[in-house]
Amino acid sequence: MAVITLAGLMTAPAWGLSSDSRQPIHLAADRADINRKTGISVYSGDVKVTRGTMRLTGAKLTVYTDKDGQVQKMVAVGKPATYRQLPDNKKQYLKGEGQTIEYYAGQDRVVLLHQARVWQGGNTFRSNRIVYSISKDVVNAGAAGGKDRVHITIPPKTTDSH
Repeated sequence: MAVITLAGLMTAPAWGLSSDSRQPIHLAADRADINRKTGISVYSGDVKVTRGTMRLTGAKLTVYTDKDGQVQKMVAVGKPATYRQLPDNKKQYLKGEGQTIEYYAGQDRVVLLHQARVWQGGNTFRSNRIVYSISKDVVNAGAAGGKDRVHITIPPKTTDSH
């Protein structure tokens, strides 16, 4: 599994705006099936989730909560599912997409799976599996065993001729 620290590639102190984790989670969908006994809810049809600057979309979303009703994990599925968040001290959103996106609310982690792609400005990552550790500013990309190639595009630094 390739481990890539983004210090030089996408220089942000953290992937998401630090205040996002203190914001409420808002969900919108065409249909909701909520099971309080199991703590598993399924939302379908043009699903949109927001939490501060974070936005997660998909055709279907499964939400897992603990016994206190706190969201532990959300799994969005789409063609593709999408993710975006505004990092601290940045003007451009970090954007991502994959057939499946797992958002771990309490762990500051996002996992993009199957035809995954992440970009900010001209910097792009592509792999079948991309894992963000939001608070540590670290990306793990690729599958164990080296069967998945990681593709990264870093544009040249532009110089101002004035």
